[in-house]
Amino acid sequence: MSVASVPFSFGRLGLIAGNTFLEAVRQKLFLFLVLITLGLVLSVLFLLTFNFGSSELKFIADFGFGALTFFGSALTIATTAQLFFSEIENRTALTLLAKPIWRAEFVFGKFLGVFAVIGVFCALTIGTTIALLMVREGQILAAATDEFEARSLIAYGDLLVVGLLQWLKFGVLTAIVLLIASFSNTNLFTVVTGFFVLVICHLQYLARDQWSNVDNILLSGAVRALSFIFPNFQLFNLADEIGQGSGVSGEVALRVAGYGLVYIAVIGGLAVYSFRNREI
Repeated sequence: MSVASVPFSFGRLGLIAGNTFLEAVRQKLFLFLVLITLGLVLSVLFLLTFNFGSSELKFIADFGFGALTFFGSALTIATTAQLFFSEIENRTALTLLAKPIWRAEFVFGKFLGVFAVIGVFCALTIGTTIALLMVREGQILAAATDEFEARSLIAYGDLLVVGLLQWLKFGVLTAIVLLIASFSNTNLFTVVTGFFVLVICHLQYLARDQWSNVDNILLSGAVRALSFIFPNFQLFNLADEIGQGSGVSGEVALRVAGYGLVYIAVIGGLAVYSFRNREI
């Protein structure tokens, strides 16, 4: 039975995603990065012996999101590449795709499995950060009730929104790594290229602002084109708007979420197309 005669199945996609998730959480890399990230976040506990007021809460939040961004990016790139190439090198992908399974089911199943693992990582990191903030906020309010009038110093809903946007950013990065892996021959090339693309996505807005308005039409056009090819990861960094009386705009958050979903769909589609033309 040919694959073309078999309808696309969300059930098969779910099975591939579930197996990918279980394989990922069993990896030592996942456990190592979870432990080291939570350890770094918890290291701010030494600040409990001091009292820097509400600015201390902003520091704890920034520290938590910094750890999430750094180690989450490393986990996303390494896990996506490793899980994809383990299927290729162990020939399990050949066995799996010999059955009536769409390559789109395989690619998006891998994506959803990795995306779920990164979601667990984000939930643990954000949850630990929020717990620390609640403890320290309670101590600050108890020590200076007249100054803060017993009001909350941190908008915890905004923390969750920013955490969800970071998770979505990792989803875009997962799709990018899958696209690279779909035509790459080695795990190492995929990981190295993935980190290069990560840096480009974080810094592309600087090149756009610097070169998009130059007199050279070809140069400015090329820079603008590259700004569409590579997603702007700086758009997802809304953590600076948390605390100190400012908040995250719901309209901005929805626009950024839509921006990320569009890139996931487009890059994921390109990964499927590339993988269809690959011999395993």
